[in-house]
Amino acid sequence: MKSLPLRERILRQLQTKGYRPLDKVGLSQALKWPHEKRGVLKDMLLEMEQAGEIARIRDDRYVLPQTADLITGTLQVHTGGNAHLLSSTPGAKDIFISAVNLGTAMHGDKVTARVMHEGRQQRPGTEEGRVVKILERVNTTVVGTLQSSKKFFFVIPDDSRLQHDIYVRLPGERRSRDTPDVVKPGRGRREQAAPRGGRALTPKVGDKVVVRLDPWESRHVNPEGEIIEIIGPASAPGVDMLSIIRKHNLPTEFPGSVEREAERISEAIPADEIARREDLRGGFIITIDPDDAKDFDDAIHVERTASGWHLGVHIADVSHYVRPDGALDREARKRGNSTYLADRVIPMLPERLSNGICSLKAGVERLTFSAFIDFDAQGRVTKARFARTVIKSAARLTYRQALAILENRPPPPTPNYERGGKVHLDSAPIPLNVTPELHDRVHGAWELASLLRKNRFLAGSLDLDFPEVKIWLDDQGRAERLEKMDNDISHQLIEEFMLAANEVVAKELKHRNTPAIYRIHEDPDADRLADFRTLAATYGFRAGDLTQRRELQKLLASTKGTPEEYAIKLALLKSLKRAAYGTQPVGHFGLAKVNYTHFTSPIRRYADLLVHRGLAREKMGPIGDLTELATHISTTERTSADAEKDSTMLKKMEFFQRQLATKKPGEFRALVVDVRSYGLSVELPDVLVTGLIHVSDLPDDFYEFDSVRLRFIGRKTKRIYKIGDALQVIVSRVDAYKRQIDFVPAKPR
Repeated sequence: MKSLPLRERILRQLQTKGYRPLDKVGLSQALKWPHEKRGVLKDMLLEMEQAGEIARIRDDRYVLPQTADLITGTLQVHTGGNAHLLSSTPGAKDIFISAVNLGTAMHGDKVTARVMHEGRQQRPGTEEGRVVKILERVNTTVVGTLQSSKKFFFVIPDDSRLQHDIYVRLPGERRSRDTPDVVKPGRGRREQAAPRGGRALTPKVGDKVVVRLDPWESRHVNPEGEIIEIIGPASAPGVDMLSIIRKHNLPTEFPGSVEREAERISEAIPADEIARREDLRGGFIITIDPDDAKDFDDAIHVERTASGWHLGVHIADVSHYVRPDGALDREARKRGNSTYLADRVIPMLPERLSNGICSLKAGVERLTFSAFIDFDAQGRVTKARFARTVIKSAARLTYRQALAILENRPPPPTPNYERGGKVHLDSAPIPLNVTPELHDRVHGAWELASLLRKNRFLAGSLDLDFPEVKIWLDDQGRAERLEKMDNDISHQLIEEFMLAANEVVAKELKHRNTPAIYRIHEDPDADRLADFRTLAATYGFRAGDLTQRRELQKLLASTKGTPEEYAIKLALLKSLKRAAYGTQPVGHFGLAKVNYTHFTSPIRRYADLLVHRGLAREKMGPIGDLTELATHISTTERTSADAEKDSTMLKKMEFFQRQLATKKPGEFRALVVDVRSYGLSVELPDVLVTGLIHVSDLPDDFYEFDSVRLRFIGRKTKRIYKIGDALQVIVSRVDAYKRQIDFVPAKPR
């Protein structure tokens, strides 16, 4: 047993028949662990406890969690105050935790919960728990808006999942023993704080601030903290995005060592490097990306063959420039991925690489890592190979241009945008010359892509594509226009080719049986699907056993084109497990793929960079290190997704606030997606916003609620409002704190 790794030795000791819980000293003796290495044992026990592999009970003794009804995981608090504990153990069920059983745990904290038995639950019949220990506080700082009552200052957190206002001391105030430990308005000193990168400021009510939390030990009093940074007035330009950056602890600059390493990289490609690669500079290779993209990391070429099709997917060879454990690599690993906010990109790599040396610009020689895939006439893969290559893209297309070519109409010119749609004034749009070859290649590419797409859904893939909204900003960064971007065939063309490349790369890595990172999406919990089935029924959609993939597909198909489609898809997405990174190829449920990884975006995802290294047969390190890394980049991905969601929502709120300020707010098409006793829940499908029309705002009558048929009926007019109704609305109220928007029906013209 001594030859086994320490982690395995500890687990075996705790699994021993008749094991009686031991503390650190007892375990050290049982394992015959050297006294001089007790620090190593202590660190391992802490690591295993935080990972949920072991649990610490009374008197600091260690047991296996399942033997003590304990579960370790990450707390996901909902806006209503209740929560779910997302288990750290792969495949384990999540458990419900009511607000009264959270203690002082906050959203995102790593905690241990004890499973509650029948009779003590808030929701009988539901797997439920109570937080008994906080292992790791995620929220050491909180971003919010400074407010005051008659007696003290407090901060309302921007994150509605943080359920408590924070009592605060202003900068320079000392913490006293009184509770609440706060500063009363107009009393005490109000010293200045020096925000990061700015001059000293005095905090004022209405400012966005960063609060450092004090230890919070009693749920019976509010958490407390000290203001450590004043971001600025909540309504000032740029403060909203800076608040999101601070809230999610996103970096704003690269360390000097990273910038210097990037500067040392030459853009010129040495002749001997070209000689070592397959030369594809003469091939007809194109890129298709959004209007405002700068980091072009994928290019394609498609050719017909006698037996079917040949596809080349060419990906920026970032691994050639970013070497393991250099300054660039360490920073990229730390960031995990790029983050795309409404007004800026926070890149994983410095701009010199992301928008320059690695970006596959048209007419410029670039180093790439290519996947070559042959398909038969039915779209089945017959052969795949991989090679380091050099390309020169023949054309840069936007999605709008590719769609125009596919629809046989003149394409718009290539714009020159910054992030957020701000136009470069020194550069006019560039006309696109659609040659016969470009026209034929794009049409040929769609023939193959549409075949692959059909095959994917026949295999059981779920149609969970969501349209997006592009937020156009004015020169001060304020939202001035919202534009819906559908997942049209130009997007689907690129999507199918990237999926195909990711799949064949995963198969290759699995075949080699070498340590690697995979993109995994585990099968959903049957209980969650049952809850979703019940929800779908309330919208009028009946379904069979949703653990059967075909039933899920049928349900999604039945909602297509209906007012409820977006709500149903969103609810299903929440019922499924979240895709993540792992070291075992367990497959991807949503895509119906047995083997899947991420290979196609190494400029913006560290996972893809690792996959490139694995494909190039570079040493990947121990599987334990890769597992830890997979967990890390899964976390950074979630952080970025949350920040991007916040960014989009804030800019939508800003857009409607500006609508309120105009003399004549615009009218928007709305669909009724739910009816409650207090009003109509409406979705604006052209801007993807959900809001409320209060029953008191329904015009020309007094309306009564029919709880059986979910509708409102006018007493005099007998007019009916029900799910599925379409109407025109204008905005009536925006609540920035609750992130709620109210609408009223527009008056008939």
